[in-house]
Amino acid sequence: MKLSKLLSSLGISSGFQEVEVSDIVYDSRKVKPDCLFVCLRGSASDGHRYAADAARAGACVIVAEEPVEAPGAQVLLTGDTKTALALLSAAFFGNPAERELKVIGITGTKGKTTTAYMVHSILESAGHKAGVMGTIGVLIGDEVTALENTTPASYEVQKHLRRMADAGCEYCVMEASSIGLKDQRVAGIPFEVGVFTNFSEDHIGGVEHRDMQEYLESKAKLFSMCKTGVVNLDDDNVEGILKGHTCKVKTYGFGQAAQLRGADCRHLTRPGFLGIAFEVAGELAFTAEVGIPGRFNAYNALAAIACCHVLGIPVEAMKQGVSRVKVKGRVEPVPVPGNYTLLLDYAHNAVSMENLLVTLREYEPKRLICMFGAGGNRPKVRRYEMGEMSGRLADLSVLTADNSRFENVLDIIEDIKTGIHKTAGKYVEIPDRREAIRWCLEHAQDGDIIVLAGKGHEDYQEIEGVKRPFDERVVIREILREMKEKQA
Repeated sequence: MKLSKLLSSLGISSGFQEVEVSDIVYDSRKVKPDCLFVCLRGSASDGHRYAADAARAGACVIVAEEPVEAPGAQVLLTGDTKTALALLSAAFFGNPAERELKVIGITGTKGKTTTAYMVHSILESAGHKAGVMGTIGVLIGDEVTALENTTPASYEVQKHLRRMADAGCEYCVMEASSIGLKDQRVAGIPFEVGVFTNFSEDHIGGVEHRDMQEYLESKAKLFSMCKTGVVNLDDDNVEGILKGHTCKVKTYGFGQAAQLRGADCRHLTRPGFLGIAFEVAGELAFTAEVGIPGRFNAYNALAAIACCHVLGIPVEAMKQGVSRVKVKGRVEPVPVPGNYTLLLDYAHNAVSMENLLVTLREYEPKRLICMFGAGGNRPKVRRYEMGEMSGRLADLSVLTADNSRFENVLDIIEDIKTGIHKTAGKYVEIPDRREAIRWCLEHAQDGDIIVLAGKGHEDYQEIEGVKRPFDERVVIREILREMKEKQA
């Protein structure tokens, strides 16, 4: 692509020599001939220090915030290279968000992934092809591409938007993380709708946010980037989220002041299925039945319904979408032959485990069994807390491996037991995760709810630095087949 075409996105029309740019690169280790290299400042390194290396490797243009030595390459200065990377990348990939896709951004501390998949399910039920970008990866059709971050680098965002457009998608539903918004990874995207789920303490300290105020302000940025903001009026921080907003506002919640209201939330249950139902009132009126358990998912469903109402999606598609939605690794039901319920979930800390187990308790299982491990080379306090939480809330804990990394799984289990021993909770130890799953299936009783926690959407186990294939859905199918053959 001509350099002039790229630089027009930055408002630069002179002061450079025209060249053909082969690609845009922000990692000096990935420089290729005739590329444009953007110097980014990060928490661990500064791309300005590698400008000369990039030029020697073949970069023909360097974009930087300060003068750098880059023999043989043009150096162009800009005030903010993070924003520049986002705008240059959009131009390089043909501005798909401006010309071909309607992009929906979802921000909030909890519920982003589930809400995104609910919106996706509603859109597809209405006959619209949509992609998803977020924690689970990039979903286009039935294909999922893994991502390193919920909201990846702006170049990757634009690359995947291009893929969606080329695949015929009309919409992209994107999780807009606070870090992604803060670091300008979605700069320049004209969001059709921005959705706010909720706000609570998270991502504070270290390389993330310095305090809660910055965290809130980062999320609030979405509402000066979208046409319409759909916000949870019941959340105490909604005023801060809307501070400085430039969008139209649509509110949802279970309070009477919301434009789209939920009421009469109740449980739906049968073997192999846990869900919720509630009444939608206000600007719409119908009964929503959601195929995911938990009262908090009524809020996620209401957010998705409000978003799709803004987009003009018919009610029937909303009803179908929220009833059919399945989110990989988020209280995900797995078919089993018995009269019990088997679920997969990503809960991997005490807070998420508490939310999960308290929710499942509401469905009054005969026994609530929680199988879980803990990550290696991570703070031990997390293991103590998870053990205590499962010991307090589950009828039985099955202790096993997760991603042990460079630690011995037996040592990790001992730490988990430290927490369990603070309670009267019962437990069994089965270090091999596959055998732990087998034990759960073989000992299941009618009316049980069994949750395999920690892996969720992950399809691997990381042991001694190696990621080994381990998809619990596949493992369960294999074990059930072996059990059936053994009985025959």
